[in-house]
This record gives sequence, structure tokens and C-alpha cells, in this order.
Amino acid sequence: MRIEIDATPLLLRSAGVKNYLYHWIRHLRLLSEDDRIAAFPFLGEYGGLTHEESLLGPLATWPRLGLLYFVNLVPAVPAIDWIASRDDIFHASNQVRHPPRKTRLTATVHDLTCWILPELHTRANVRADRNFAERVLKKAARLIAVSENTKNDAVHLLGLSPERIDVIYSGIAEPFFHTTADGVARTAAKYDLQRPYILFVGTIEPRKNIDVLLDAHDVLPESLRSEVDLVIAGPVGWAADATHRRISDPVPGVRYLGYVPEQDLPSLTAGATLFAYLSLYEGFGFPVAQAMACGVPVLVSNVSSLPEVAGDAGLTADPHSVSEVAAAISRLLEDSALRQTLSERGKQRSKLFRWEKCARRSLEFFHRAAG
Repeated sequence: MRIEIDATPLLLRSAGVKNYLYHWIRHLRLLSEDDRIAAFPFLGEYGGLTHEESLLGPLATWPRLGLLYFVNLVPAVPAIDWIASRDDIFHASNQVRHPPRKTRLTATVHDLTCWILPELHTRANVRADRNFAERVLKKAARLIAVSENTKNDAVHLLGLSPERIDVIYSGIAEPFFHTTADGVARTAAKYDLQRPYILFVGTIEPRKNIDVLLDAHDVLPESLRSEVDLVIAGPVGWAADATHRRISDPVPGVRYLGYVPEQDLPSLTAGATLFAYLSLYEGFGFPVAQAMACGVPVLVSNVSSLPEVAGDAGLTADPHSVSEVAAAISRLLEDSALRQTLSERGKQRSKLFRWEKCARRSLEFFHRAAG
């Protein structure tokens, strides 16, 4: 069977979806035996993961983006039908506006945040996601949801049949399972992290709710704030000017590292005393699963998929309540036995999130979708 996966996010600046496609396609190719995994637009092997630019060089990237532009611009010309003519399955992303009409269609539902919190997104993002739902999600033979919560949202908000949706958890890159004390020390030295720290990793944008985390840090008892830093890592996204000003000129005890290369994230995460992720909505939440794989206790929002991913390996808090978040942080910082318990539970729970397991289940999914 030939499976074509729309991998155009690998050519763009992207975060979670790019992370998903990068590891997912590689593991599908490693595990497929009689199946061929192709990647649109004509992507063979690609370089190391970076979220800030294309994984191919400019000479390889621009012609492929030009092909995507042509396919999207001229729906009357069946270019995508010709490209997918040899495929049994075309797995779409929201970059292809007009998917193939003669090939079995599948897709991954990553989140429904543009329906639940449209005010936290650009109009272009909301419009793109709604078009994707109409042109792909509602027409696909089968769908993958990255969590039970995301499946439930897709059923309730889009009116999709639950029987068409398989929940297949995303994976965690292997380096997060194999951090070392030497690696943690080198990364701490590289970023001049001299004190214990609370860590947040993610794009600086309204949905990530970083201002509540900053406010919670401000109201921690002085005895804690004087001993533990708050470290924020991630690129600046959209409409984050006020938040960016706060972290660019922070109060004492707050550090903003900017975008951290993928190779540094496992050791940076493993060195944290606790990981705090108070996002207002997540379809899965890669940083939380990564922290658990590193054995770092996590504090997450009590909304969307985050309690599902963390399970009994993390504490939850109302992401709108500064006092509740601050109390949970204080509890974790002051209770070393609780941190140890959550660390052990996190390592165990993170075994659910292996790319090999995700890829095997996905290959089974594709065979069911093909009939």
C-alpha cells in the first residue's frame, strides 16, 4: 500500500504539528514493510528538527512551496489528483486547500482551539482551520485524534461520527527518555542557569497563558522566589507584545531564553525542579509529556487534554486563578516527597507516548482506512 502524507509544515515555521510530522513520518518509514510512505510535496530524507525554518535548504524548499501554491491556487486544474494518482491513502494537513478527489482521504485532528478560543488566534488561522474542517475532516474516510479530549471536541463541535475517529497518542523523542547528569550540567552552563528553576517551554502567545504563570511567580513567598527561578523558553508568536515586554525586561528571578534548539530541550527540561504548563487549551501537549519522560514533576491546567496526558503524574490547577497556580507551585517546591512520587509516576506514564507505538497503531489505522 502507498500512503502519501502532506508534510508541507516541515517546510514552514511551525511548532507542534511540525514536531508531530517530523517524528511520525520517520517512524512510519522505519516500521513499514510492504507499505510505502511518501511525503508531499516530494520530500525524501530531511535534516534535523528546527521549528524556526524549513528542514530543507532554500533551493529545495522554494520549488516545493511553489507547487503547494499552485495546487491551492488553481483547484480546477487537478494537479493534486495527478500527484496522488498512485496513492491508496492521502493524509492531509491544513496546508492543502483542495485535497485529492480520487484517493482515500485521512487526516489528524490536532486540536479544536480555533472553535473553543477563536479570540486567541488570528483571523487567518481561524479561517484556515474552519476550511480544513469542511474540506477534509468532514469528508475523510477516517481520522486520527491525538487525545480522547480532542476526539470528543471533534464529535461535539464538528458533528463528526465517533466511529470514524481513532485516538492515537503522539510520541516523545527518544532523547527525553535518556538524559544524563553531564548533559544537564552542560546545558545549565550554556544558558547560565545557576539556581534551581521552574520551567515553561512553548510559543509565547495568548493561549499559553504565560501572564498567569508570571503573576503566580510574583506572589510566591519570598523564601521560594529567592531560591528558585522561573525560566521561560520558546519563540515569540502572534499578539504577545505585552507578554513579550514582561519577559524581555523581567523582574529578578525570571529568565527568558528565547527559542531553544531542539537538541538542548531534553537536558534543559531534565534540569528543572518542576515543569509548569498552564495553557488554556491543548490538543495533546508535547512539552508536558516530554517533562514526564525526563522525570520532572508537572503542573498543568485542569482543562482540555492536559489532565488526560498528565494522568496521576501531575498536579492540576485552574489556569485562570493566579492564587491556585501559586499555591500548587508552592506545594511542589516545598514537598520533595511529592515531587519524587510525581517524577516516578511521570516516567511510567510517559511510556504510553512512544513514537514506535504511535507509528504501529497508525499503520493499522491506514490499513483500516483503505478497507
